[in-house]
Amino acid sequence: MNEFCDLHTHTIASDGSDTPTELIKKAKEVGLKAVAITDHDTLDGLKEGYEASKKYEVELVPGVELSLLAPRGNMHLLGYYIDQNSKELNDVLKSVQDARAKRNPKIVEKLNRLGLKITMEELEEMAQGGQIGRPHIARMMVEKGYVKSVSEAFDKYLKKDGPAYAPKSILKPKEAIEAIHAARGVAVLAHPISLDPNPLNLLDEFVSEWVGYGLDGIECYYSEHTPDFTEYCISLCKRFGLIITGGSDYHGKAKPHIMLGKGKGNLQIPYSLVDGIKERWQKLYG
Repeated sequence: MNEFCDLHTHTIASDGSDTPTELIKKAKEVGLKAVAITDHDTLDGLKEGYEASKKYEVELVPGVELSLLAPRGNMHLLGYYIDQNSKELNDVLKSVQDARAKRNPKIVEKLNRLGLKITMEELEEMAQGGQIGRPHIARMMVEKGYVKSVSEAFDKYLKKDGPAYAPKSILKPKEAIEAIHAARGVAVLAHPISLDPNPLNLLDEFVSEWVGYGLDGIECYYSEHTPDFTEYCISLCKRFGLIITGGSDYHGKAKPHIMLGKGKGNLQIPYSLVDGIKERWQKLYG
């Protein structure tokens, strides 16, 4: 019997719209054997996620997604099976969270100057105690009728080089990989398509450098990857001795076109990839 998982999801602890319990319940409903909670720059959703995983009998892969300074495009790093009590990782997360908190008012100020009236108080209410991110701002813009969709908000205002964009990332790849390893985790390059690797050999160069820092894997299966790009990422993993992972990048209402475990409807991530992460963890720390 085929068994599936989703190794890239977000909750209200960062910029998703589901609580950790709601996320795990949905994972059960769609037939996933395992799900990773990988909130942006925070571990706050994991405790509730563990409790829900016991209740609904869905395996939880504890994770995090770090935002990095990218050589081009955008770069994120996934950490799996991390020690949530790691001082080194929590110190890094605190510094990144501080940078994020300083960024949000800058974005709001730019939007206000453009005539789009949004307040930090409104965003805090929407985030329900979680970290505020650009998806919250985009959703607020939709609610107020300034744009018709979250994607339009990003395309017109919030994307890199957009009129309301403000930089946030402060971590370098080497620092991020070291932080994940300090927390006894497995470090995986998230959605490499976001690096805008054109020509493709740029990705070879990037991965070669990051393998030298200890990179463990690549998220090959992803909602925005074409079949050809997925195969290319898999070939990189084989060439550099990296593990293969995959995830939808589910955010709930923040990305309504992305379904849990299914991406845009055609994503299937075999549970065997969880075994691959466990094997890598055992090789590193066992």
